[in-house]
Amino acid sequence: MILALVVSLGVAVAVIWLALLLTLMGTKPEIGTVREAARIMPDSARLIHRLATDNDLQRGIRLRLWLLLGYLALPLDLVPDFIPVIGYADDVLITSLVLRSVIKRAGTDKVQSQWPGTPEGLNALARLCRLPIA
Repeated sequence: MILALVVSLGVAVAVIWLALLLTLMGTKPEIGTVREAARIMPDSARLIHRLATDNDLQRGIRLRLWLLLGYLALPLDLVPDFIPVIGYADDVLITSLVLRSVIKRAGTDKVQSQWPGTPEGLNALARLCRLPIA
């Protein structure tokens, strides 16, 4: 009984991972977008950390940011980083989705005040998250 449950869970995880991989391959993120995201990733990581430690934000927002930092720090990814383009696309996709939800809930003023990089980097973040920040 337990063995069947473990096998079923393993198969379900493998199917979900394969579906995510096929989705990322199907969307074929633009190399320029991934490069732009890689360029602002250090500033984005500092932004995420600053927002995660900001006690003015709701606990749910901070928890989401800490989970994102944990995911980015893990050496294992949903899609291994050695796969060209889509290897980093999962990190970019997850980061942009989390930041998009944080920006919508916390407000653009909070993100602008915590942004450690250049205004061009903030504009790039806005494009990646598909939000009008600056």
